[in-house]
Amino acid sequence: MAIDVRAAWTAEPSVRDVSWTERDVILYHLGLGAGENAQDPEELRWVYEKDLQVLPTFALVAGQGISAGDAPAAGLNLPGIDIDLRRILHGGQSLTVHAPIPPSGEARVSSRVTDVWDKGKAAVIVLEQTATDSGGNPLWTTGMQIWARDEGGFGGSPGPESVATAPDREPDKVLVSRTGTAQALLYRLSGDLNPLHADPDFAATAGFERPILHGLASYGVVCKAVVDGMLDGDPTRLRHYAVRFAGSLYPGETVETAVWHDGDRLTLRATCPDRDGQPVLTQATMEVSG
Repeated sequence: MAIDVRAAWTAEPSVRDVSWTERDVILYHLGLGAGENAQDPEELRWVYEKDLQVLPTFALVAGQGISAGDAPAAGLNLPGIDIDLRRILHGGQSLTVHAPIPPSGEARVSSRVTDVWDKGKAAVIVLEQTATDSGGNPLWTTGMQIWARDEGGFGGSPGPESVATAPDREPDKVLVSRTGTAQALLYRLSGDLNPLHADPDFAATAGFERPILHGLASYGVVCKAVVDGMLDGDPTRLRHYAVRFAGSLYPGETVETAVWHDGDRLTLRATCPDRDGQPVLTQATMEVSG
């Protein structure tokens, strides 16, 4: 097995210092499709340094973009884990925001594997990252679930069964986001250089008809749609955002996000109408303020 569960669990957290600039934030937003209408003042706030807003999902790429110097090679750099990129998928993602992310700044990020679940034919690696500012104040906490095919069957716990279902009624709103055909090529400049999102031959060996959009790009696209369409364009109102990646999205396709609003909780379901409503994000929730 390419996963040494004990080594992964007992390893000391890895710690790194990261920094970012307004250029990194703007590039990230462009990779989500922001600025398509450059004459719209509401769109310009995402892609122009004057009064620049920062989507909370930028936390997932902070310190990895154009200001980081030489980009690291794509892969999993985790103790006890050595897996072929062709056999992993991003299964789920959560983000808890403790403070607004500034357009430029620095943070110390601590990473550790908190669990490895045995799903039979696959393993799920749970990676937690926490970020603090120079004063030690928390900025964000993220949780990534990495699905590793053919790595299960080691007798471990299957993990919790958590299902967030949509209410049995029509959604309060449906938000439409169109992606561009080159969007994966632009998004990868924020740090994830996995060839699955650029190389047609590599994508074919992984079982896809062409390169797919990054799961975290879909995650960010939906976040921006909700902030724009439900939160009055105010990214600081988002407190927590968790999803399960249920299906791939090809660059150029459209995402429809159904939203059910219940107090400070939003339930989301993102689908691709270009492929008869195939799920993209499920078990998706947001906690918001105001």
